[in-house]
Amino acid sequence: MPGGISHHAKDILFKSLSALYQNQALDVYGLHGLPRIKAVLPTEFPSVRADERRADTVFLLEDDSILLLEYESNERFLDNHLKYLDYACRILHTYYQQDKRIRPIRIVVIYTSDVTSAREQLDAGDVLLSSKAVLLGEFNGDAIFHAIEEKVHNGEPLTPEETMKLILVPLMHTRFDRQTMIEKTIELAKTIDDEPKQLHIIAGVLTATDKFIDRSYAEKVKEWIKMNKVFRLLVEELEQEREEMLKKVMQEKEQAVQRAIQEKEQAVQQALQEKEQAIKQTEKRKAIEIAKNLLDVLPIHEIAKRTGLTVAEVADLAKEMDNHQPPSS
Repeated sequence: MPGGISHHAKDILFKSLSALYQNQALDVYGLHGLPRIKAVLPTEFPSVRADERRADTVFLLEDDSILLLEYESNERFLDNHLKYLDYACRILHTYYQQDKRIRPIRIVVIYTSDVTSAREQLDAGDVLLSSKAVLLGEFNGDAIFHAIEEKVHNGEPLTPEETMKLILVPLMHTRFDRQTMIEKTIELAKTIDDEPKQLHIIAGVLTATDKFIDRSYAEKVKEWIKMNKVFRLLVEELEQEREEMLKKVMQEKEQAVQRAIQEKEQAVQQALQEKEQAIKQTEKRKAIEIAKNLLDVLPIHEIAKRTGLTVAEVADLAKEMDNHQPPSS
């Protein structure tokens, strides 16, 4: 399906997803034993080619490994895993350029109810790509939705696991078509009293179903989100962060310019001082030579007056000259 969530909207949704997934285990997917999620990472990975590829969701885990979480509704195993291999190469290259080390990558593929079985390895000789398949067709979406719907209508808070399950309900096995289930899930989320939880769920549904959702409906949902107080606060927070970042960059640039100017002024001042010192030393040497030539002609105080040397300096020169005179025969 062409199109997709805009870059700016993705920023907002991923910020909300970060709050949702932060420090939450992935047990809801049946992925027991994985480290907890630490942050949501960018999903776009430019390459040396002119195109740009975007993964579905990329997480940084607490062990500093990277989790590539993909959503698929087809059984094109080879095509999909060649795509993941491309993502993995771009991710490795991107983060190697940043911190000069290789981050382990974990690949999890969330298959919608359209897929009943999946392979988990692409064996290409010396290149072996492994993934973990999660078949949402094995989940009873109707039962999960009904249980959560009752809690919401009773005003009971949802657990993090229930929140994540609700996000995935449209991709599970249900008696409704996927678009209908997307709409039912989002409409249910709108009735939740907890406004941050509302946005978390809607952000999760929009992100998880980005490949499948009806574009016109998605636009309506995004318009509704724009009317939501939490969304406005998030937008303002993002804008404030960007302004602060820009202000910080400008301050750093101004400080760097000031440092460069100060360093140049100091260098010029030092060069002038060294030149002045050299001139003074040259003049001093000339004065000393003149004084030596006048010692046999003029008294010490007159020599000091004419050469600019002190009387003591001229007297020292006179003593030095006497000491170097050969003894009389």
